[in-house]
Amino acid sequence: MRGTFGLAGKRVLVTAASRGIGFGAAKAFLEEGARVVINSSNRQRISAAARELKAVGEVHAVVGDLTHKEDLDRLIAETKRHLGGIDIFVYVTGPPEAGTFLEKGYDEWEEAAELMVVSPAYLARLVALDMVDSGTKGSMIFLASVTNREPILTIATSGVCRIAISGLTRTLARELGSKGIRVNGILPGYIDTARVQKILDTAATRKRISRSQALRELEGEIPMGRLGTTKEVAQVILFLASELSSYVSGALVPVDGAYLRSVG
Repeated sequence: MRGTFGLAGKRVLVTAASRGIGFGAAKAFLEEGARVVINSSNRQRISAAARELKAVGEVHAVVGDLTHKEDLDRLIAETKRHLGGIDIFVYVTGPPEAGTFLEKGYDEWEEAAELMVVSPAYLARLVALDMVDSGTKGSMIFLASVTNREPILTIATSGVCRIAISGLTRTLARELGSKGIRVNGILPGYIDTARVQKILDTAATRKRISRSQALRELEGEIPMGRLGTTKEVAQVILFLASELSSYVSGALVPVDGAYLRSVG
């Protein structure tokens, strides 16, 4: 598959890439011949991910907490040191703990806002300034959620705060378009990750049903009848990062097996 998307040699930063969608995206870029920096706040997990990915291509790991400004500054500095610049920026973040609106207090809302409002905006600014200064015609891709369009009541903080990523995507696309920088977002549905497995556990507990029944109920809400895979999300990320989508900017693309019922 190497070379399918024309991304060989591209310099890529993927956050929250020790597992799940971020790991799948990093692996897909490496399979294309890109050079990749991966990030996580968990040193053990990111080291393990880097060891696995080094069998695929050039990868560098940077430990950093996406809610700490000094870590964000260092992440960009380390990425530029490893790669010499940034052509493609993919923002993925681990989610806050599940729970309904009334179950969440001030500290949990503050943490969610830092992770899904402040962090992506601040990192995007750092990346944009570097791209503009270097004349890079780059691409940014932000991972949000189908909750940006339809609330899921059991993940309230994520659903509310991730909506900011839609606004960020459209704002940056308009502001940076004249600089040759494209900005897009992805709205994953239920993808087979540790996060979704935990959602299934929570659903089974709340409803007092078996985990297998919780999975059947969830898959029954998805017209394609199954969970998505991280590879399927990664393929869309590659498309949006590549010149195959050269006139696509400001888009928010659902990858959800037709789960969303809303129009637009």
